[in-house]
Amino acid sequence: MKKDIKYNATMVFFIGSLIVLLLGCNASYQADPVKSLDVTRIYHRASGVLVPSDDTGTLVGLIHGSPDGMQLANIVVEDINRTWTGVTDAKGEFVVTLIKPGIYDVNIFGWQYPAKVFKGVAISANSITELEVQVPQYVQEIAESEDELSLQFNRQSIIRDSQGSDLKMMPCEVAPPNTISRSGMSAKKGGCYTQVYGGTGNSSPSLSDRDFNTEAYNRIYPNSFLDVLGNPLSTFSIDVDAAAYSNIRRFINQGDMPPKDAVRIEEMINYFTYDYPQPTSKHPFSINTEISGCAWNSNHLLAHIGLQGKRIEYEELQPNNLVFLLDVSGSMNQPNKLPLLKSAFRMLVGELRPQDRVAIVVYAGSAGLVLPSTPGNRKHDILDAISRLQAGGSTAGGAGIQLAYKIAQENFSKNSNNRVILATDGDFNIGMSSDGEMIRLIEEKRKGGVFLTVLGFGTGNLKDSRMEQIADKGNGNYSYIDNIHEANKVLVSELGASLVTIAKDVKIQVEFNPAEIQAYRLIGYENRILNKEDFNDDLKDAGELGAGHSVTALYEIVPKGVRFEQPNVDELKYQTTDLEKSALKNNELMTIKLRYKKPDSDVSKLIVRTVTDDDLKERRPSENFNFSLAVAEFGLLLRDSQFKGNSSYKDVISRAKQSKGKDEAGYRAEFIRLVETAEMLQVDLHSDASDEE
Repeated sequence: MKKDIKYNATMVFFIGSLIVLLLGCNASYQADPVKSLDVTRIYHRASGVLVPSDDTGTLVGLIHGSPDGMQLANIVVEDINRTWTGVTDAKGEFVVTLIKPGIYDVNIFGWQYPAKVFKGVAISANSITELEVQVPQYVQEIAESEDELSLQFNRQSIIRDSQGSDLKMMPCEVAPPNTISRSGMSAKKGGCYTQVYGGTGNSSPSLSDRDFNTEAYNRIYPNSFLDVLGNPLSTFSIDVDAAAYSNIRRFINQGDMPPKDAVRIEEMINYFTYDYPQPTSKHPFSINTEISGCAWNSNHLLAHIGLQGKRIEYEELQPNNLVFLLDVSGSMNQPNKLPLLKSAFRMLVGELRPQDRVAIVVYAGSAGLVLPSTPGNRKHDILDAISRLQAGGSTAGGAGIQLAYKIAQENFSKNSNNRVILATDGDFNIGMSSDGEMIRLIEEKRKGGVFLTVLGFGTGNLKDSRMEQIADKGNGNYSYIDNIHEANKVLVSELGASLVTIAKDVKIQVEFNPAEIQAYRLIGYENRILNKEDFNDDLKDAGELGAGHSVTALYEIVPKGVRFEQPNVDELKYQTTDLEKSALKNNELMTIKLRYKKPDSDVSKLIVRTVTDDDLKERRPSENFNFSLAVAEFGLLLRDSQFKGNSSYKDVISRAKQSKGKDEAGYRAEFIRLVETAEMLQVDLHSDASDEE
């Protein structure tokens, strides 16, 4: 049976955003009396203990949606100086721990719900404060006209199949282009369409202003297997970006499979930390290698290369000279954009030290300086400036970047981390909108010692391709903030890695021994591939490594003697390839060379490491190896890669569970749940396809 509406796990976020703008929804919702809250059960599940410490308190709560628990809602407990965060689980329950005693605002916002602030919530030492809230979802009806069907914006539509089976809950889907009426709305017989709108430059878009989903991703051409005799060298730049993983998580949590070009496997792998040893040599990172069997092709091997940057206590880091460059254009007027941005930067402000300095530049219809460079101990002034931010106008991104760099240069300190932090959905549409012009500016400022970090927010018009590119050119990293939990990860727990560069222009070159290996494939890093001559060229830009950052790369390799079909190429007429005797006599599989520069140097240093088949024989695969393998396999499945072999979601889940390790922050457990959700979505897609045949 052909279905009119495809299954999704949740309603597309933009419906709620639209209704907020249409209704100007800022209603007040009261906390219900605590009547269904099992505090002990919730708290035990979250932390294993019930009694908080003598100098902190705990907030435990339940957020009701309509009709179920409000899952994946962000809970932000804050005053002018401090912030604590939590996220609701599948039942709408949450626990926020280690809160200093005081009177706080409790912010609650989710993807289909109006944001709510509870003021004056008291947190006492050695006690638990309970909060139970009922938050209704957005509902809006648009009357039928001569040009369009009646539309109802609800979380789900209820339909009955032709056989009279039980009612099934089916979410709305996004309208195709040919269904749009004069008003910009659309409808579908037997269900409903929702119109996704993007950066029109209006803080309050009318029905006729709305645009289609304009998210942009660079096309990925996956690396192929290369013959070792013809291509003995593999050269690439490291990548510490992790935006792709949190963006993929956003899609799956909304009930959609991500676009293939949003799946950058190296960023998925590098989202996670690994138990690599700290460096003990003069170099600022350790190099770790491992080789074992390939999960999705039993005849192949996987080579694992891991770099671990030196961890430095935040208090010991050099001072920060930061400029917050914040997008406050109309396209940012959505709950998961500017409100989330403001909460994220409040967290960062809470980590500032007296020796740090912060300026704030905003851009919309024009660019302006909101806060001059201010010492980090004047948190009240910085937080007050953030609180006053409002969205509206078009997007003068180019002018904003120029002003931000100007402010950073005016306050430049040779012994400081001089950095612009750009927070945006990437929708630059006025001013210096040429990517080439903008990149030349960023490269020029990078050479002068001012680096760039990019934080992406929101859905619908996310310009992932642009933000990834400018972060790479600015000696910085690119993160996507999909919820307050991710904001805490990037701007608090991994702040040193996000802001402080310990090695720049880091390049890796691997030479494979053709006597042992006949072909190889680098998994991911497609946009980081370098020419072989770039490795020794100190003028060639490459990736940066932050304090405490780890970088992991995987090669799938085909051992000598394994049947492997290679492209049919005619034999060379003028030359032959002869192996060195040393290649035949030793047991070396590959030689790994690495170049890097210190942050204040223009001359690279060289490190050489050899991998032998003894590494294959002597030890079992580590947790590091197996978990990175599971993440890579998940990426192959999401991309429906031609190289996925015998990959399966069940194998990914099993391997991830076995290699979860300590997982103190819970990111690996979250990964397992994400794979389980993706498997269910994939099963449903196959079911839809079979019904339509």
